[in-house]
Amino acid sequence: MTRVPRGYTARRRRTKMRSFASSFRGAHSRLNRTITQQIRRAFVSSHRDRGRQKRDFRRLWITRINAATRINKVFDSYSYSKLIHNLYKKELILNRKMLAQVAVSNQNSLYMISNKIKIIK
Repeated sequence: MTRVPRGYTARRRRTKMRSFASSFRGAHSRLNRTITQQIRRAFVSSHRDRGRQKRDFRRLWITRINAATRINKVFDSYSYSKLIHNLYKKELILNRKMLAQVAVSNQNSLYMISNKIKIIK
C-alpha cells in the first residue's frame, strides 16, 4: 500500500484545535494529545453548564422576589409562593425574571402589583 503524506490535513486539524486551547495553561495548550483531551472536557462542561445556568438564574430570581415580598410585607403571610399563586389566579403574565427586576430596581412597583392582585376574602 502506498504511503499517504498527511502533513497538510493533520497540521490544519491540529492548528484548529490549538486555536481553541490558546487560553489553557501549561501542557494543555502545547501538547496535541492533552489539547484534544482538554477541549473534549471543555465542550462537555459547557454543554452541561448551559442547562445549569438556566437553573441557577431561576433560583436567583425566586430568591430576589421572595426577599422583596418579605421586606415589603406584600401579603399577610409574606411569601413568594402566595404572590405567584395569586398572579396565576388573576391570569397576569409576568415571568420571574421580570418580577425579580422589578423587585431589585423599584420595590414600590412590586408592592403596587401585589395590591392589584390581592384577593379580598
